[in-house]
Amino acid sequence: MEGLGRLMKVLVTGHDGYIGAVLVPMLLERGHDVTGLDSGLFSACVFGDDKSLVPVIAKDIRDVTVQDFEGFEAVIHLAALSNDPLGNHVPETTFDINHRGAVIVAEAAKQSGVERFLHSSTCSLYGAQGNDPITESGQFLPVTPYGESKVNAEHDISALAGSHFSPTFLRNATAYGYSAKLRGDLVVNNLVAYAMSTGHVRMKSDGTPWRPLAHIEDLSRAFVALMEADRALVHNKPYNVGRTSENYQIREVAAIVEAVVPNSTITLAETAGPDLRNYRVNCDLIELEIPAYQPVWTVQKGVEELYEAYLRLGLTEDLLHSGKLQRIEHLKGLIGSGKLGNDYRWTQ
Repeated sequence: MEGLGRLMKVLVTGHDGYIGAVLVPMLLERGHDVTGLDSGLFSACVFGDDKSLVPVIAKDIRDVTVQDFEGFEAVIHLAALSNDPLGNHVPETTFDINHRGAVIVAEAAKQSGVERFLHSSTCSLYGAQGNDPITESGQFLPVTPYGESKVNAEHDISALAGSHFSPTFLRNATAYGYSAKLRGDLVVNNLVAYAMSTGHVRMKSDGTPWRPLAHIEDLSRAFVALMEADRALVHNKPYNVGRTSENYQIREVAAIVEAVVPNSTITLAETAGPDLRNYRVNCDLIELEIPAYQPVWTVQKGVEELYEAYLRLGLTEDLLHSGKLQRIEHLKGLIGSGKLGNDYRWTQ
């Protein structure tokens, strides 16, 4: 990443999750002063060495106040229910956190004087598309509560933009890659994990849908580059985050995994069929306007990294299905034990 701008005092919401475990150390290496804000839902989901330890405001984003943001120059808003199974499990809670909670954070940040606000959005908001690459001006066609909640959040946060509050929206490609807070429910991570632990590269769809894919390190590089970029350039703008060349049909990813993981074979899950989520994404804008953003990963390299990490950390099929790697199973376990309500608030 190219030349460092001024150092900032940064608050990262949801810092204790999959992206935060990679982004926070990257921000610290750049010299920024980082604080996390997290409710601790996934604090037990550690898979490796977590290097994202920073001062923490232990709070649900739905309960933040203006005082929580005082003194910060930038907010990176990661906190969300960040996939479709979680979103479908309790849709109303998904909207409560991903839409209304995000707006609460943005409003409080603005009132406290925070100037830069980076919102972690998603390419899932493009939803059911054709095979042509979609730019940032593409139509929103979300097919899940998760995608719809992100559309709503972008709309309402964008309306807050002004001379002293500058939001930027990162429409992230589907993430993959190793993190100390690894998610086993993401497609590349999941395919490699199944291949290694069972010998089956288990596709849950017919393999035809397109997805933009981006390594978690490259996504983190985008947050840093956009936060350090000239404010006027990125003010109230969305960016597709990934690489245009890194759009794949799921069957192509499965073939890469089959080639990397010894003695593995592609199979279809019993429920495999067409998937309404089908989108290719053009990411040329961020690479054109933000030269500090220098993505380096490909799915091929990422699959190799994941396979080596799973071997090193002793991944098993039981572990893959456990709450440590499956976010929805983790939350169901907390709800079942009475520690968490269906609104994903702690009861104890």
